[in-house]
Amino acid sequence: MKMTGTKKTALGMAIAGVLAAVAAVSAQQAQPPAPPQTPPAPPAAQAPPAARPPDQGAIVRNVNLVEVLFSVVTKREKLVTDMNKEDFKVFDDGAQQEITDFSQPTDLPLRIGMVLDTSNSIRERLKFEQDAAIDFIFNAIRRGRDQAFLMTFDDGPQIIKDFTGDTGDIRDTILKQRAGGGTSLYDAVYAASTHLQKDSPMPPGPNSDVRRVLVVISDGDDNSSGHSRGESVEMAQRAGVIIYSISTSTDWISAEDEKDPSKRISRKYEKGEGDKVMEQLAGETGGRAFFPYKVDDLGQSFLDIGDELRHQYALAYSPAGRSPDGKYHTIKIQADRKDVIVRARKGYYSIPIPGSGAKPATQ
Repeated sequence: MKMTGTKKTALGMAIAGVLAAVAAVSAQQAQPPAPPQTPPAPPAAQAPPAARPPDQGAIVRNVNLVEVLFSVVTKREKLVTDMNKEDFKVFDDGAQQEITDFSQPTDLPLRIGMVLDTSNSIRERLKFEQDAAIDFIFNAIRRGRDQAFLMTFDDGPQIIKDFTGDTGDIRDTILKQRAGGGTSLYDAVYAASTHLQKDSPMPPGPNSDVRRVLVVISDGDDNSSGHSRGESVEMAQRAGVIIYSISTSTDWISAEDEKDPSKRISRKYEKGEGDKVMEQLAGETGGRAFFPYKVDDLGQSFLDIGDELRHQYALAYSPAGRSPDGKYHTIKIQADRKDVIVRARKGYYSIPIPGSGAKPATQ
Protein backbone atom coordinates (compact mmCIF):
# COMPACT_ATOMS: atom_id res chain seq x y z
CA MET A 1 0.00 0.00 0.00
CA LYS A 2 1.35 3.40 -0.93
CA MET A 3 0.24 6.73 0.48
CA THR A 4 1.62 10.19 -0.11
CA GLY A 5 3.82 11.76 2.57
CA THR A 6 1.17 14.40 3.29
CA LYS A 7 -1.58 11.79 3.85
CA LYS A 8 0.67 9.66 6.08
CA THR A 9 1.70 12.60 8.20
CA ALA A 10 -1.82 13.98 8.64
CA LEU A 11 -3.48 10.66 9.33
CA GLY A 12 -0.61 9.43 11.51
CA MET A 13 -0.79 12.49 13.74
CA ALA A 14 -4.57 12.28 13.90
CA ILE A 15 -4.80 8.64 14.83
CA ALA A 16 -1.93 8.98 17.33
CA GLY A 17 -4.24 11.30 19.22
CA VAL A 18 -7.18 8.92 19.35
CA LEU A 19 -5.09 5.99 20.43
CA ALA A 20 -3.32 7.74 23.24
CA ALA A 21 -6.79 8.78 24.28
CA VAL A 22 -8.37 5.39 23.97
CA ALA A 23 -5.64 4.10 26.29
CA ALA A 24 -6.84 6.58 28.87
CA VAL A 25 -10.32 5.08 28.82
CA SER A 26 -8.87 1.82 30.07
CA ALA A 27 -9.36 2.79 33.70
CA GLN A 28 -13.02 1.86 33.44
CA GLN A 29 -12.33 -1.88 33.32
CA ALA A 30 -10.81 -3.80 36.19
CA GLN A 31 -9.93 -7.53 36.22
CA PRO A 32 -11.90 -9.17 39.04
CA PRO A 33 -10.20 -10.81 42.01
CA ALA A 34 -10.59 -14.57 42.40
CA PRO A 35 -13.50 -15.50 44.69
CA PRO A 36 -12.58 -17.24 47.99
CA GLN A 37 -12.71 -21.01 48.31
CA THR A 38 -15.32 -22.72 50.47
CA PRO A 39 -14.46 -22.95 53.30
CA PRO A 40 -12.34 -19.76 53.16
CA ALA A 41 -8.60 -20.22 53.02
CA PRO A 42 -6.47 -18.91 55.94
CA PRO A 43 -5.55 -15.23 55.66
CA ALA A 44 -2.01 -15.97 54.47
CA ALA A 45 -3.13 -18.29 51.70
CA GLN A 46 -4.14 -17.30 48.19
CA ALA A 47 -7.03 -18.88 46.36
CA PRO A 48 -5.63 -21.07 43.56
CA PRO A 49 -6.13 -20.01 39.92
CA ALA A 50 -8.71 -22.76 39.47
CA ALA A 51 -11.03 -20.87 41.79
CA ARG A 52 -11.41 -17.95 39.34
CA PRO A 53 -14.77 -17.42 37.67
CA PRO A 54 -14.95 -19.05 34.24
CA ASP A 55 -15.07 -15.70 32.40
CA GLN A 56 -11.83 -14.12 33.58
CA GLY A 57 -12.20 -11.22 31.17
CA ALA A 58 -15.65 -10.16 32.40
CA ILE A 59 -16.04 -7.14 34.63
CA VAL A 60 -17.35 -8.83 37.77
CA ARG A 61 -16.87 -7.91 41.42
CA ASN A 62 -18.00 -9.20 44.81
CA VAL A 63 -19.76 -5.88 45.33
CA ASN A 64 -22.71 -4.32 43.61
CA LEU A 65 -20.68 -1.60 41.88
CA VAL A 66 -21.33 0.17 38.59
CA GLU A 67 -18.45 2.07 36.99
CA VAL A 68 -19.04 4.55 34.18
CA LEU A 69 -16.64 6.51 32.02
CA PHE A 70 -18.02 9.67 30.38
CA SER A 71 -17.13 12.85 28.52
CA VAL A 72 -18.59 16.34 28.80
CA VAL A 73 -18.76 18.75 25.85
CA THR A 74 -20.52 21.99 25.00
CA LYS A 75 -23.15 22.13 22.27
CA ARG A 76 -20.36 23.25 19.95
CA GLU A 77 -18.33 20.13 20.77
CA LYS A 78 -15.79 21.91 22.96
CA LEU A 79 -14.53 19.77 25.83
CA VAL A 80 -15.41 20.71 29.39
CA THR A 81 -12.74 19.52 31.83
CA ASP A 82 -13.19 21.62 34.99
CA MET A 83 -16.23 19.95 36.59
CA ASN A 84 -16.30 18.21 39.98
CA LYS A 85 -18.19 15.36 41.62
CA GLU A 86 -20.78 17.80 42.98
CA ASP A 87 -21.60 18.94 39.43
CA PHE A 88 -23.12 15.55 38.45
CA LYS A 89 -26.06 13.35 39.31
CA VAL A 90 -26.36 9.71 38.22
CA PHE A 91 -29.63 7.84 37.73
CA ASP A 92 -30.06 4.05 37.59
CA ASP A 93 -33.37 3.04 35.98
CA GLY A 94 -34.53 6.58 36.72
CA ALA A 95 -33.63 6.51 40.44
CA GLN A 96 -30.90 8.86 41.63
CA GLN A 97 -27.86 7.14 43.15
CA GLU A 98 -25.06 8.25 45.44
CA ILE A 99 -21.75 8.70 43.63
CA THR A 100 -19.23 6.79 45.75
CA ASP A 101 -16.15 7.43 43.62
CA PHE A 102 -15.22 10.15 41.15
CA SER A 103 -11.97 10.52 39.22
CA GLN A 104 -10.26 10.81 35.88
CA PRO A 105 -8.82 7.58 34.45
CA THR A 106 -5.19 6.57 34.18
CA ASP A 107 -3.41 4.93 31.28
CA LEU A 108 -3.81 1.15 31.05
CA PRO A 109 -2.71 -1.43 28.45
CA LEU A 110 -5.00 -1.78 25.43
CA ARG A 111 -6.59 -4.93 24.08
CA ILE A 112 -7.96 -4.01 20.65
CA GLY A 113 -10.22 -6.00 18.38
CA MET A 114 -9.93 -4.81 14.76
CA VAL A 115 -12.98 -6.02 12.80
CA LEU A 116 -12.91 -5.66 8.99
CA ASP A 117 -15.87 -6.15 6.68
CA THR A 118 -14.61 -8.28 3.77
CA SER A 119 -18.03 -9.05 2.30
CA ASN A 120 -18.95 -8.42 -1.31
CA SER A 121 -20.83 -5.22 -0.41
CA ILE A 122 -17.61 -3.32 0.37
CA ARG A 123 -15.52 -4.61 -2.54
CA GLU A 124 -15.00 -1.08 -3.90
CA ARG A 125 -14.01 0.21 -0.46
CA LEU A 126 -11.66 -2.57 0.61
CA LYS A 127 -8.57 -0.44 -0.03
CA PHE A 128 -10.04 2.26 2.21
CA GLU A 129 -10.58 -0.30 4.97
CA GLN A 130 -7.06 -1.63 4.69
CA ASP A 131 -5.51 1.85 4.80
CA ALA A 132 -7.57 2.91 7.82
CA ALA A 133 -6.96 -0.32 9.73
CA ILE A 134 -3.21 -0.32 9.12
CA ASP A 135 -2.76 3.30 10.14
CA PHE A 136 -4.84 2.72 13.24
CA ILE A 137 -2.88 -0.34 14.30
CA PHE A 138 0.52 1.26 13.72
CA ASN A 139 -0.43 4.19 15.90
CA ALA A 140 -2.29 2.15 18.52
CA ILE A 141 0.08 -0.59 19.51
CA ARG A 142 2.80 0.29 22.00
CA ARG A 143 5.42 -2.46 21.88
CA GLY A 144 5.48 -4.58 25.01
CA ARG A 145 2.29 -2.98 26.33
CA ASP A 146 -0.68 -3.23 23.92
CA GLN A 147 -2.00 -6.10 21.82
CA ALA A 148 -4.60 -6.48 19.07
CA PHE A 149 -6.32 -9.23 17.13
CA LEU A 150 -7.70 -9.08 13.60
CA MET A 151 -11.13 -10.45 12.64
CA THR A 152 -12.72 -10.37 9.20
CA PHE A 153 -16.28 -11.26 8.30
CA ASP A 154 -18.26 -12.17 5.20
CA ASP A 155 -20.66 -15.13 5.50
CA GLY A 156 -19.30 -15.51 9.02
CA PRO A 157 -16.61 -14.04 11.30
CA GLN A 158 -13.07 -15.42 11.36
CA ILE A 159 -10.14 -14.52 13.60
CA ILE A 160 -7.27 -14.42 11.14
CA LYS A 161 -4.63 -13.04 13.50
CA ASP A 162 -4.92 -13.56 17.24
CA PHE A 163 -3.63 -11.20 19.94
CA THR A 164 -0.20 -9.87 19.11
CA GLY A 165 1.88 -6.74 19.55
CA ASP A 166 3.64 -7.23 16.21
CA THR A 167 2.26 -4.43 14.05
CA GLY A 168 4.14 -5.60 10.95
CA ASP A 169 2.53 -9.02 11.20
CA ILE A 170 -0.94 -7.50 11.51
CA ARG A 171 -0.30 -5.18 8.54
CA ASP A 172 0.82 -8.05 6.31
CA THR A 173 -2.30 -10.01 7.24
CA ILE A 174 -4.60 -7.06 6.50
CA LEU A 175 -3.08 -6.57 3.05
CA LYS A 176 -3.80 -10.20 2.11
CA GLN A 177 -7.56 -9.88 2.54
CA ARG A 178 -9.98 -10.05 -0.38
CA ALA A 179 -13.70 -9.22 -0.54
CA GLY A 180 -16.59 -11.59 -1.30
CA GLY A 181 -19.56 -13.38 0.21
CA GLY A 182 -22.39 -12.34 2.51
CA THR A 183 -22.32 -9.93 5.44
CA SER A 184 -22.47 -11.10 9.06
CA LEU A 185 -21.76 -7.87 10.93
CA TYR A 186 -23.76 -8.70 14.06
CA ASP A 187 -22.17 -12.13 14.43
CA ALA A 188 -18.74 -10.48 14.08
CA VAL A 189 -19.44 -7.91 16.81
CA TYR A 190 -20.78 -10.67 19.07
CA ALA A 191 -17.79 -12.95 18.48
CA ALA A 192 -15.18 -10.19 18.77
CA SER A 193 -16.69 -8.90 22.04
CA THR A 194 -16.68 -12.45 23.44
CA HIS A 195 -13.04 -12.90 22.44
CA LEU A 196 -12.07 -9.61 24.11
CA GLN A 197 -13.93 -10.60 27.26
CA LYS A 198 -12.64 -14.14 27.66
CA ASP A 199 -9.28 -14.29 25.91
CA SER A 200 -7.56 -10.91 26.34
CA PRO A 201 -3.97 -11.58 27.51
CA MET A 202 -3.44 -10.08 30.94
CA PRO A 203 -0.29 -8.02 31.61
CA PRO A 204 2.25 -9.39 34.12
CA GLY A 205 2.40 -8.08 37.66
CA PRO A 206 -0.15 -7.46 40.39
CA ASN A 207 -2.17 -4.95 38.35
CA SER A 208 -3.83 -6.98 35.61
CA ASP A 209 -6.24 -4.28 34.42
CA VAL A 210 -6.65 -3.69 30.68
CA ARG A 211 -8.88 -1.57 28.47
CA ARG A 212 -10.96 -3.39 25.83
CA VAL A 213 -11.75 -1.58 22.58
CA LEU A 214 -13.45 -2.75 19.38
CA VAL A 215 -12.83 -0.94 16.08
CA VAL A 216 -15.40 -1.95 13.44
CA ILE A 217 -14.93 -0.90 9.80
CA SER A 218 -18.01 -1.71 7.69
CA ASP A 219 -20.88 -0.30 5.64
CA GLY A 220 -23.34 -1.41 8.34
CA ASP A 221 -25.19 -3.95 6.19
CA ASP A 222 -26.03 -7.44 7.47
CA ASN A 223 -27.65 -10.34 5.62
CA SER A 224 -26.04 -13.45 7.12
CA SER A 225 -25.94 -13.17 10.93
CA GLY A 226 -27.51 -15.62 13.32
CA HIS A 227 -27.41 -13.02 16.10
CA SER A 228 -29.58 -9.92 16.07
CA ARG A 229 -28.31 -6.36 16.34
CA GLY A 230 -29.63 -6.20 19.90
CA GLU A 231 -27.80 -9.39 20.87
CA SER A 232 -24.51 -8.07 19.50
CA VAL A 233 -24.87 -4.80 21.41
CA GLU A 234 -25.79 -6.73 24.56
CA MET A 235 -22.68 -8.90 24.26
CA ALA A 236 -20.45 -5.85 23.88
CA GLN A 237 -22.06 -4.26 26.94
CA ARG A 238 -21.69 -7.42 28.99
CA ALA A 239 -18.01 -7.62 28.01
CA GLY A 240 -17.40 -3.99 28.92
CA VAL A 241 -16.24 -3.21 25.37
CA ILE A 242 -16.40 0.27 23.82
CA ILE A 243 -16.99 0.22 20.06
CA TYR A 244 -15.57 2.80 17.64
CA SER A 245 -17.17 2.36 14.23
CA ILE A 246 -15.93 3.67 10.88
CA SER A 247 -18.51 3.62 8.11
CA THR A 248 -17.37 2.77 4.59
CA SER A 249 -20.70 3.84 3.07
CA THR A 250 -20.69 6.57 0.43
CA ASP A 251 -24.40 6.42 -0.41
CA TRP A 252 -24.75 10.06 0.56
CA ILE A 253 -22.23 11.07 -2.16
CA SER A 254 -23.76 12.13 -5.49
CA ALA A 255 -21.90 12.84 -8.71
CA GLU A 256 -22.39 16.56 -8.08
CA ASP A 257 -21.09 16.24 -4.52
CA GLU A 258 -18.03 14.40 -5.79
CA LYS A 259 -17.12 17.37 -7.99
CA ASP A 260 -17.88 19.98 -5.32
CA PRO A 261 -16.28 19.19 -1.92
CA SER A 262 -18.28 21.92 -0.16
CA LYS A 263 -21.56 20.20 -1.08
CA ARG A 264 -20.14 16.86 -0.08
CA ILE A 265 -19.41 18.16 3.40
CA SER A 266 -22.85 19.76 3.74
CA ARG A 267 -24.58 16.47 2.90
CA LYS A 268 -22.36 14.36 5.09
CA TYR A 269 -24.92 13.96 7.87
CA GLU A 270 -27.65 12.45 5.71
CA LYS A 271 -27.02 8.93 6.95
CA GLY A 272 -28.40 5.76 5.42
CA GLU A 273 -29.62 2.68 7.28
CA GLY A 274 -26.14 1.15 7.43
CA ASP A 275 -24.71 4.34 8.89
CA LYS A 276 -27.42 4.32 11.56
CA VAL A 277 -26.45 0.77 12.49
CA MET A 278 -22.81 1.81 12.88
CA GLU A 279 -23.93 4.77 14.96
CA GLN A 280 -26.00 2.57 17.25
CA LEU A 281 -23.20 0.06 17.82
CA ALA A 282 -20.93 2.86 18.96
CA GLY A 283 -23.48 4.93 20.86
CA GLU A 284 -24.88 2.08 22.94
CA THR A 285 -21.39 1.16 24.18
CA GLY A 286 -20.11 4.67 24.88
CA GLY A 287 -18.02 4.98 21.71
CA ARG A 288 -18.21 7.16 18.61
CA ALA A 289 -19.09 6.60 14.95
CA PHE A 290 -17.23 8.18 12.02
CA PHE A 291 -18.50 8.75 8.47
CA PRO A 292 -15.49 9.66 6.29
CA TYR A 293 -15.28 9.66 2.51
CA LYS A 294 -11.49 9.29 2.28
CA VAL A 295 -8.97 7.97 4.79
CA ASP A 296 -7.71 11.54 5.06
CA ASP A 297 -11.16 12.61 6.30
CA LEU A 298 -10.55 10.62 9.47
CA GLY A 299 -7.82 13.03 10.52
CA GLN A 300 -9.81 15.70 12.33
CA SER A 301 -12.30 13.16 13.68
CA PHE A 302 -9.54 11.15 15.31
CA LEU A 303 -7.97 14.30 16.73
CA ASP A 304 -11.30 15.28 18.24
CA ILE A 305 -12.05 11.88 19.76
CA GLY A 306 -8.46 11.55 20.97
CA ASP A 307 -8.70 14.81 22.86
CA GLU A 308 -12.07 13.79 24.25
CA LEU A 309 -10.86 10.46 25.57
CA ARG A 310 -7.88 12.07 27.27
CA HIS A 311 -10.29 14.20 29.29
CA GLN A 312 -12.93 11.70 30.35
CA TYR A 313 -14.38 11.51 33.83
CA ALA A 314 -15.07 8.31 35.78
CA LEU A 315 -17.63 7.66 38.49
CA ALA A 316 -18.92 4.67 40.41
CA TYR A 317 -22.05 3.94 42.40
CA SER A 318 -23.79 1.00 44.09
CA PRO A 319 -27.48 0.68 43.11
CA ALA A 320 -29.68 0.43 46.20
CA GLY A 321 -31.72 -2.75 46.65
CA ARG A 322 -30.49 -4.43 43.47
CA SER A 323 -31.11 -8.15 43.14
CA PRO A 324 -29.08 -10.43 40.84
CA ASP A 325 -31.64 -10.36 38.07
CA GLY A 326 -29.31 -10.47 35.06
CA LYS A 327 -31.36 -7.71 33.45
CA TYR A 328 -30.41 -4.57 31.58
CA HIS A 329 -30.48 -1.35 33.60
CA THR A 330 -30.28 2.15 32.19
CA ILE A 331 -27.73 4.77 33.19
CA LYS A 332 -28.18 8.52 32.88
CA ILE A 333 -25.60 11.06 34.02
CA GLN A 334 -26.93 14.57 34.43
CA ALA A 335 -24.76 17.67 34.69
CA ASP A 336 -25.88 20.66 36.74
CA ARG A 337 -24.69 22.96 33.98
CA LYS A 338 -27.35 23.45 31.29
CA ASP A 339 -24.91 24.32 28.49
CA VAL A 340 -23.13 20.96 28.36
CA ILE A 341 -23.76 17.47 26.96
CA VAL A 342 -22.72 14.27 28.75
CA ARG A 343 -21.61 11.28 26.65
CA ALA A 344 -21.71 7.88 28.33
CA ARG A 345 -22.84 4.33 27.70
CA LYS A 346 -26.58 3.79 27.92
CA GLY A 347 -26.67 1.03 30.52
CA TYR A 348 -25.32 -2.26 31.86
CA TYR A 349 -26.34 -5.80 32.77
CA SER A 350 -26.54 -6.84 36.45
CA ILE A 351 -24.91 -10.26 36.61
CA PRO A 352 -24.47 -12.50 39.69
CA ILE A 353 -21.08 -14.12 40.19
CA PRO A 354 -21.47 -17.84 39.33
CA GLY A 355 -21.40 -20.01 42.44
CA SER A 356 -20.31 -17.19 44.74
CA GLY A 357 -23.56 -16.55 46.56
CA ALA A 358 -22.57 -12.88 46.51
CA LYS A 359 -24.62 -9.89 45.57
CA PRO A 360 -24.90 -9.31 41.85
CA ALA A 361 -21.92 -7.90 40.05
CA THR A 362 -22.48 -5.20 37.49
CA GLN A 363 -20.94 -4.29 34.19
